Amino acid sequence: MTIWFATGNTHKKAELAAILGDHTIKIPSEAGISFDPEETGSTFLENALIKARALYHLVKEPVIADDSGICVDALGGKPGIYSARYGSGNGQKLDDSERNTLLLKELGDTPLRSARFVCSMVLLFSEDRFFAAQETLEGEIVTSLENAKGKGGFGYDPILRLQELDRTVAELGAEEKNRLSHRGKAGQAIAGILAEMTISS
Repeated sequence: MTIWFATGNTHKKAELAAILGDHTIKIPSEAGISFDPEETGSTFLENALIKARALYHLVKEPVIADDSGICVDALGGKPGIYSARYGSGNGQKLDDSERNTLLLKELGDTPLRSARFVCSMVLLFSEDRFFAAQETLEGEIVTSLENAKGKGGFGYDPILRLQELDRTVAELGAEEKNRLSHRGKAGQAIAGILAEMTISS
């Protein structure tokens, strides 16, 4: 099955394509489609649905969309759904490194470092027919940029440490990350739905 992925992030596409290996994953930019819907939802699920429906209206084929971010307990769950836009304003957008620096600065030396990645993923077949999965990856924010380790991944991966592995998400290999991560687990749930549909058909 060809499934459109409502993102412009090639890192996310590679991760999802590895999980849904039996299916062809396409992103809007590959077809010359300009795609940047306004994310006006108040939850990860609402934003995932906004993106899925917006792309479905353009392609009229099955769509997967996700909304994800990092929720930090000491910051009251922020940046949450605003993770990709964290610290941005006045037409300026911070890059990954700048967002990580800002997050560590806001946390300061508080001992409460617990945080989690959250991913809500939607598989949409029509405006009103969809399946959704939401998963998390629990960890703790490192205490300084010097402890932000790893060259893999993207976004906040270098500053979320997994206590049981004593490694940051950025230190995980691609296969290990797909198995453990919030997006990987949500993608596996969606893969299971697709497999059941294939069997039943």
